[in-house]
Amino acid sequence: MRDEHKGLGSSPKSLDGEVEGGRFFQSRFWRRYRRHRLALLGAAALFILVGIAVFAPLITSHDPLRVNMRDTKEPPNEVYVLGTDKAGRDMWARLAYASRISLSVGVVSVSIYIVIGTILGAIAGYYGGFTDSLIMRFTDTVMSFPGLIIIITVVSFVGPSIYNAMLVIGLLGWPGTCRLVRGQVLQLREMEFIEAARSMGTPAPRIILRHILPNVVPYLIVVATLGTASAILIEAGLSFLGLGVQPPTPSWGNMLNSARQLTLLEQFPHLWLPPGFMIAITVLSINFIGDGLRDALDPRMSL
Repeated sequence: MRDEHKGLGSSPKSLDGEVEGGRFFQSRFWRRYRRHRLALLGAAALFILVGIAVFAPLITSHDPLRVNMRDTKEPPNEVYVLGTDKAGRDMWARLAYASRISLSVGVVSVSIYIVIGTILGAIAGYYGGFTDSLIMRFTDTVMSFPGLIIIITVVSFVGPSIYNAMLVIGLLGWPGTCRLVRGQVLQLREMEFIEAARSMGTPAPRIILRHILPNVVPYLIVVATLGTASAILIEAGLSFLGLGVQPPTPSWGNMLNSARQLTLLEQFPHLWLPPGFMIAITVLSINFIGDGLRDALDPRMSL
């Protein structure tokens, strides 16, 4: 009996045990994720979209910026797969290169507000008291303003460009992440392993970085995934309004903007259908992936 208790004691976990635990988590995560058919479909679609963005110079045969007034508004044909726009530029080339812009805006802007929200949320949740109150009142103030209107106003003031769009979306999108991280930290800081680390004299920044934030990462992955889709939509909206990526640089938003005239909408659907389809499929794919990740990482879900 004594040997059995000794074997079940609270000795430190061996390296083999840690490896087995990591393999079990990966197996369980994949088992849950692959049950989500739409998430698998979204991952496949996003993989193709990323491939188009990365290999755009290899899969296009025309310069997306080259103007050819002899071939304006050509329908899809053997030379131009998706036709040409009002300036005779190849629509397929512009569509492929525009995917770089939209995906870059989504990744960069979300990275900015994930970092800001995580730092502020972790500080507020761990230290509490006046610090928590100050940060959360500031967060509530930022959230009280209509986000899209503020983004449009700020971009109009600082000037339209892809870099300003990334920066503004990133600097104004962090409050939701901050509140999420704060809530998780409030729960984690009362757990026994955090109390043990504090009793050993471990500095607060080390506790936050080494013990608390790793447990928040799964939630941040889901937030970042869904936030990327939102950022892509916002960038497309800004470009459509002329406040995002400026022509002749292609983006899905300004491609839609160039085809907003009624005659073009009716007679030349190849000018607006491809960019609209790309926006829709990208946002849907990322949202499906986010739903799948949320279900796979949720400990309350059955195996």
